[in-house]
Amino acid sequence: MIKLSDIEKVYQTKSIETVALQHVNLEVPKGEFLSIMGPSGCGKSTLLNIMGLLDVPSKGVVEIDGQTILSYKDKELAHIRNQKIGFVFQSYHLVQDLSVLDNVELPLLYRSGISGSERSKRAKIALEKVGLSARTRHYPSQLSGGQRQRVAIARALIGQPEIILADEPTGNLDSVMGEEIMNILLDLNREDGTTIVMVTHDENMALKTERLIRFFDGQQVSDARMYDFQKV
Repeated sequence: MIKLSDIEKVYQTKSIETVALQHVNLEVPKGEFLSIMGPSGCGKSTLLNIMGLLDVPSKGVVEIDGQTILSYKDKELAHIRNQKIGFVFQSYHLVQDLSVLDNVELPLLYRSGISGSERSKRAKIALEKVGLSARTRHYPSQLSGGQRQRVAIARALIGQPEIILADEPTGNLDSVMGEEIMNILLDLNREDGTTIVMVTHDENMALKTERLIRFFDGQQVSDARMYDFQKV
């Protein structure tokens, strides 16, 4: 589903060169739930942005569902993101003056041929999946952190993506709300077969996934399946 080959990412200014990623080779099969851990500044979010086609590597090849992303134009990248990838962020990124329903509908505004009534129908289905059917007319400021993250997940789901990329989805939540959000992601993976890549600082959350990759100073330093970890 996702394949990265010899990925490097270098940020260059007039006075300094910062290597964010170096020699990353990674494959994420369809239907896998992969977590990525490492200290702050080790390149985790940069890696997720490259997977999500929000950033381009300085070197290397990115493949999404068999498509090699080389010299794609911004419009082509946006189309692939809209059709195949859903994003969940630590800070939710909800539009404060839009209702919950309108926030969830947003990704479909960029797809042609979908009527307003169909957008509303799909948004309600997505909100029901995350347990927020009763909150469609509320605004983000009227919701708890856990509820706002559920809205963000529903928004990621509305386009029926094959891949969900989650950057610290439980990072702003207490342990109870974090468990609830994690359970929603696990259900999406197990029941719907959605491929999920999650960046996290929470070891307990990472150990619930199928596979855990650790990064340090821009390099992949370990790659373990959870059943391997549990045997150790």
